[in-house]
Amino acid sequence: MKIVIDGAGEVGSHLAKMLSLEANDITVIDSDPARLERINSEADVITFQGPPSSIKVMKEAQVQRADLFISVVPNVPQDVNIVSALIARNLGAKKVTARIDDEEFLAPENKLLFKQMGIELMFHPEKLAADEIVDMLKHSQATDAMDLGHGKLQIEVFKIEEDSPLLDLKLADFAAVAATSGFQFRVIAVSRNGKTIMPKPDTKFMYNDRVFIISTREGMTPLMKYLGKNTLEINSVMIIGGSQIAELAAAQLSRKLESVKIIVKDMDRATELSEKLDDNVIVINGDDKNTDLLLEEGIKDMDAFVALTQNDEANILSCVVAKKFGVDRAIAEVENNEYVRLAEEMGVDTVINKKLITAGRLFKYTLSGKARLVKYMSGTEAEVLEYNVAPGSAITKAPLKDLGFPRDSIIGGVIRGAESLIAVGDTIIQPYDRVAVFALPSAVKEVDKFFR
Repeated sequence: MKIVIDGAGEVGSHLAKMLSLEANDITVIDSDPARLERINSEADVITFQGPPSSIKVMKEAQVQRADLFISVVPNVPQDVNIVSALIARNLGAKKVTARIDDEEFLAPENKLLFKQMGIELMFHPEKLAADEIVDMLKHSQATDAMDLGHGKLQIEVFKIEEDSPLLDLKLADFAAVAATSGFQFRVIAVSRNGKTIMPKPDTKFMYNDRVFIISTREGMTPLMKYLGKNTLEINSVMIIGGSQIAELAAAQLSRKLESVKIIVKDMDRATELSEKLDDNVIVINGDDKNTDLLLEEGIKDMDAFVALTQNDEANILSCVVAKKFGVDRAIAEVENNEYVRLAEEMGVDTVINKKLITAGRLFKYTLSGKARLVKYMSGTEAEVLEYNVAPGSAITKAPLKDLGFPRDSIIGGVIRGAESLIAVGDTIIQPYDRVAVFALPSAVKEVDKFFR
C-alpha cells in the first residue's frame, strides 16, 4: 500500500515508523529538513521537503497514486491539514485523513460534511488521549482495557503481583480452575520484560507479567474476584499539567466525578482554564513538582492521579509520588516509547501515549475495510482488532482449530447479535459476527486475509 504522510512531527514520525514495518510504501513530506533527516534515519521511507499544502511537492511525492494520505502537520492551524487533505483527495488519493484540534469538527453533522467533501477521517490525538484516560478510570483495576460491542466483550490487562493467585500457575491449571468456576474468559497474551508471549497451556505466569484477558461482561466480575481485584470507586481526581489533553480530560471528568482538581504551572494557562472549565473543576496555579503543594491540595484524599505535563520523566516520577501518598490509581502520559516499560516497573498503573492511540485509529485504513477498530495496548507491540465478518470470508469455512489461523494471533471472542462468547477451537465463526483478534505485527496482514 502506498501511504503519504504530510508532517514529520511526533505523531507523523511514529506513524511512518510503524507503517513502514508493515511492508508499506511510505512517503513523508515536511518543510523542516531536520525532521526529515531524523525520520530517514529511523524508518525505511522516502522524503520530500516542502510546504505542507504545496501542490508541486504533493505531485512530486506522487500523492495522486496514494492509497492513503495522512495530513498531520505539526504546530500549524488545523486548516492547513484540512486543506492538504482536500488537495490530496482532488489529486487522486484514494483515502485521506486530517489531524484537527477543535472538538467542534467532530460533531456528527460536521464529520458528515467533511466526509461528503472526501475526508474519510478527522482525528484529534489529544481528544483520543483524553477519552482513553476517562475510559481507563472506569476500568479501575486494570493497567489497560478495551470494550468491544459496548462492553459485551472486555479486554483487561492485569499485573501479576506477589500476592496474585496466578503467580507461578500454568495457563492450563488456571483454565481448569476457571472451568470449574464457570468463568467465561480467555488469556490472549502475556507481556514479559518487554516481549509479548502468545500463551500455550504450559506457559507459567511470573511476577511482573502483564496478562491480557478477554471476558464476557458477565464473566469479568467473578474473574476479578478470583484475581483479588476489587472495583475501585473513583470519585475524585487530581490532574497535573495544563496541556490540551489535561483540559479535555478535566472537562469530561467534571461531568462524572465529585471532585476534579488541576494544577497548572503557567499562570496565564491556569487563568484560561479556570475560565473555560466548569465551576466544579478547581484550577490551582503552582509548581506540580512541589510535594508540599500536592499535600496541601489533598493528594492523599484523591482516588486517582493523572500526570499530563510535557515531560515524560516528570509524569512518571509524579505518579510514583502519588502512589507513595496512597493514591489508588496513577496514570501518566508517556510519549517516549522507551520509557513505557520503565513507567510500568516503577509502579505507574496506566500509561497513555497519544501517538499509539492515534496510530490504532489510522491503521485500520491500511487493512481490508472489514476492520472496525484497531488498538495498540500499552506494554505490548501487539494489536487488538475488531472485525465484521463478511459472508463467504475464509474465517467462516471451518471450526477455528481447522482453519490454519496465523501463528502469533488469537481469536479471543465473538459478538453475535445480543450474545457474546469466548472463542475456542470448536467455535465456528458466522457471517455478520463481530470478532476480536489479538495479533503481533508479523501476523496482521495474514489475519486480515481471513476476513476479506
